[in-house]
Amino acid sequence: MRILFMGTPDFALFSLKALCEAGRDEIVGVVTQPDKPKGRGYTLTPPPVKVYAEERGIPVFQPTTLKDGAFAGELDSLAPDLIAVVAYGKILPTYVLDYPKHGCINVHGSLLPAYRGAAPMQRAIMEGCPITGITTMYMAAGLDTGDMLLKKTFKIDEDYNFEDVHDGLGALGAETLLQTIEQIRLGVAVREVQDDSLATYAAKIEKSDCLIDFSKDAQTIHNTVRGLSPIPLAFTKMPNGKLLKLVRSRVCRDMHTDAACGTVIALDDAGDGRVLVACGGGTVISFERLLPEGKGQMNAADFIRGRRLSVGDRLGE
Repeated sequence: MRILFMGTPDFALFSLKALCEAGRDEIVGVVTQPDKPKGRGYTLTPPPVKVYAEERGIPVFQPTTLKDGAFAGELDSLAPDLIAVVAYGKILPTYVLDYPKHGCINVHGSLLPAYRGAAPMQRAIMEGCPITGITTMYMAAGLDTGDMLLKKTFKIDEDYNFEDVHDGLGALGAETLLQTIEQIRLGVAVREVQDDSLATYAAKIEKSDCLIDFSKDAQTIHNTVRGLSPIPLAFTKMPNGKLLKLVRSRVCRDMHTDAACGTVIALDDAGDGRVLVACGGGTVISFERLLPEGKGQMNAADFIRGRRLSVGDRLGE
C-alpha cells in the first residue's frame, strides 16, 4: 500500500522506523510539525521524525495548518491508500480523514477508551495504574473516539518512570501498527466501537501538575515524580525559595513519622544518598536524584554534601 505517515516526536519514530524497515509498503511521505526553537539559544530544531525521514529520502511536509483544505493538493499528489498517525500533534480535518480508501489509523498510548487525550502515558503512571497499553484505531472527528482495532497490554512496574513507559509503548506501538496494517491488507481487521461511558481523559501536563503537595501520601508523590521524569520533572521549593526538581524517588514502606508534611526527617549521604521527607498520613518518601535550581542533576549524596538542606527544614513552604 501507499502509506502517508503523520507524526512528530520520538514516540512516533518507533513506528516510522518499523514501517520503513519492514519494507512491505511504500512510504510516500511524512507529515510532521514545523521546526521549533529549543534550548537556551533557541536553536531551530527539526522533529525527530523529520530527521529520520530525510535520511531515508522520504519527502517531508511541515504544514503550519491543515484547515480549509490547505493540504488537499499534497494529498492528491501523494495519493495514499492509508494514513498512519502517531503523535502528530494536530487535529485532522474531515477531508484528510476521508481521503485514503483504507482510512486513517492511529496508534494511541493507552487501552482505550481509558486515557483519551494528550498525556495518556504520564497520567497512567501518575495515577498509579499497574497496566496500560497500546490501542490502534480508525480515526474519527472526536478526540481518540474512533473504532478500535488491536490492543496490547504493557505492565508498569512500580518504579518505571515516563521514559521507561514511553520507550516500552513506543516499541509496542510500532509492533501493533504493523500487525494492524497487515490485517487491513488481508481484509480481516475487526472494528470495535468504544464505550463512551468508560472513557477517561488524559489532559495535557501543566505546570500545576508538577508542583508536589506533601500533604498527599508517599505513594501518590512517588507516582507523580516518576510520571514526570525525565521531563518536565516534578518540583518543590526549598526553604531559601529556590526550586528543587525531583528526578528519582522511592517510597519508604518500613518507615512512619509524626513530622509535619514536607519536613526533612533524615539526610543519608551513604552511597548515592537519600533525602527522606515526611508525607501525608505519616508516610515517608526518599528522594534519590535531584536537580537544584541553577545546577545540574546530581545524586542525593552530592546534594546533601552541598549542605543545601538540613534535618527539620520544610519543603514546599
